[in-house]
Amino acid sequence: MIYDISQPVFGCAVYPGDPSPEKTMLSRLEDGDVCNLSAFSMCAHNGTHVDAPLHFWKGGKGIGSVSLEKFVGPAYVGTMEGDVGAEKARTLLEQAREAYPGAEKRILIKGNATVTLEAAKVFAEAGIDLVGNESQTVGPENAPMAVHLALLSAEVVLLEGVRLSAVQDGAYMLNCAPLHLGETDGAPCRAILMDL
Repeated sequence: MIYDISQPVFGCAVYPGDPSPEKTMLSRLEDGDVCNLSAFSMCAHNGTHVDAPLHFWKGGKGIGSVSLEKFVGPAYVGTMEGDVGAEKARTLLEQAREAYPGAEKRILIKGNATVTLEAAKVFAEAGIDLVGNESQTVGPENAPMAVHLALLSAEVVLLEGVRLSAVQDGAYMLNCAPLHLGETDGAPCRAILMDL
């Protein structure tokens, strides 16, 4: 089974203060044009997207330089609510290791949860590839910098704005390869999970 865990771009959740995606029709069959042709504009961090290290780390890689292996491979979905501290982070890593070999490299947090700085340090020290969550930001919305910097400076990429309500806790194959936007700070993606 394949689970689409992405938000539709138009009408997606947007981090406070970021511009919303906009679509413009350049030509329409119904107007007698040869084809339908649309253009769009959006922030790289609208809806379901990935953060590259460059997002908060001056010396970090842009999205085009991040290895695709970070975005594709076994992953673990675990439900958490509220603040995810160091102990909960260690629990997620242990559950992932027990669920499937390599699933601890990509952790997806299901629920209304916020990664704390303490959890970010646990994930960074474990050398994982990716942390994802349902919010538009992994850390606290009112102060995201410390959590982002702790993860991104350890080259742990972030997958934000996923939708996991239809997915049971457990191990899956994740593909959230970003659009190749060169050396930008992030990019939208079509994130999917597949049964192993």
